[in-house]
Amino acid sequence: QVQLVESGGGLVQAGGSLRLSCAASGRTFIMYDMAWFRRAPGKERVIVTSINWSGGSTYYADSVRGRFTISRDNVKNTVYLQMNSLKPEDTAVYYCAARPRVGVTSWDYWGQGTQVTVSS
Repeated sequence: QVQLVESGGGLVQAGGSLRLSCAASGRTFIMYDMAWFRRAPGKERVIVTSINWSGGSTYYADSVRGRFTISRDNVKNTVYLQMNSLKPEDTAVYYCAARPRVGVTSWDYWGQGTQVTVSS
């Protein structure tokens, strides 16, 4: 089991930046790939970005590529999401997720979410 706690959400104007953090506790952090999902009002939760256990491989949704950067610190057991050039359509609850890096796995572990609101 791994427990995830997000922080860093808030209200920002369009064009601004925010940095989200997700602190993990419990099982060994390097045993997990990590991801950020978001759920916009009235929409389904979708993946935004992911990073593998070593940080050597990342994925970005087309909507955020070039503006968002995911990173992780395996000493601090934390994954980050740097969000730049924010747009009103980035408004959503952002969730941190983890999946074991070995075997056939899924995003089984979730944080409670943090609200990001981008004003126009």
